[in-house]
Amino acid sequence: MTGKTQTSNVTNKNDPRSLNSRVFIGNLNTAVVTKGDIEAIFAKYGKIFGCSVHKGYAFVQYASERNARVAVAGENTRVIAGQSLATTQGINVHH
Repeated sequence: MTGKTQTSNVTNKNDPRSLNSRVFIGNLNTAVVTKGDIEAIFAKYGKIFGCSVHKGYAFVQYASERNARVAVAGENTRVIAGQSLATTQGINVHH
């Protein structure tokens, strides 16, 4: 443990502000990549309110729409654990 505060797992709020502040991360090798890895990679774009990891994909909930937009631009097609990420802003998926 690094002593860092864990973020929430909540990334499924449906209000427009939350939707626009959310990043979907697809094509994710979740057999290797952890929630902590995702948070470490995406924290440089702004305050993360929540992060949830599922088989093959993840969501990051930011404090603002701007944070999400910059994260998508910065991380789309980045290769992590041998796979090229597909990032999108504002997706509403029930998970």
